[in-house]
Amino acid sequence: MFDTLIIGGGAAGMSCALVIGSGLKKPFAEEKKAGLIAHQKASHLQNALFNNVLGLTPGTLGGDILVSGINQLSDLYPELIQIENEKVCEIKDNTTFFEVITNKQSYTTKTIVIATGYTKPFTIKGLEEHLIPHQMAKPEKDRVQLKNTLHLVRPNMYVAGTLAGWRSQFSIAIGSGAQVATDILTLWNDGEHTKVHDKNKH
Repeated sequence: MFDTLIIGGGAAGMSCALVIGSGLKKPFAEEKKAGLIAHQKASHLQNALFNNVLGLTPGTLGGDILVSGINQLSDLYPELIQIENEKVCEIKDNTTFFEVITNKQSYTTKTIVIATGYTKPFTIKGLEEHLIPHQMAKPEKDRVQLKNTLHLVRPNMYVAGTLAGWRSQFSIAIGSGAQVATDILTLWNDGEHTKVHDKNKH
């Protein structure tokens, strides 16, 4: 049983995983189990080129970020479990927990973050009741999102990135993922607002 399982290895999913990973050594999170199902083949980062993102060297390729992000997560926060080469097919809502069924096996989790893309067809079964037309994309693009309030679809089910209704902009997606991560850390910390800052002590 995971305490949190993140679905999606793109910008929002990896950003969420990095912030949660950085919080796993906090006293309130020491016993927590978190994971990322990092399926990346359909990520829009595959073809991206970045010149307008603060902190990224102009000319950075999205495909390189997909690789470096996974490596960063593994190197800095190995406590966060990465599940590779599996694609989520269905999410079953069992009220007190979720069952996540992939093309290879299934997992259970107390909270879930869905951070996959917003294109159709949306292929994860079990979320149909939450799907609505995307509110910040051109209608002719025919994009979708999960209906949510401040990233919360329903108690313990979060959505991040474009699937949360945000525009397809890299910096927005990573911010959305980080926001959801701090929401989950806050939940774990008995509702006390929580963020994780590293500081230069020199």
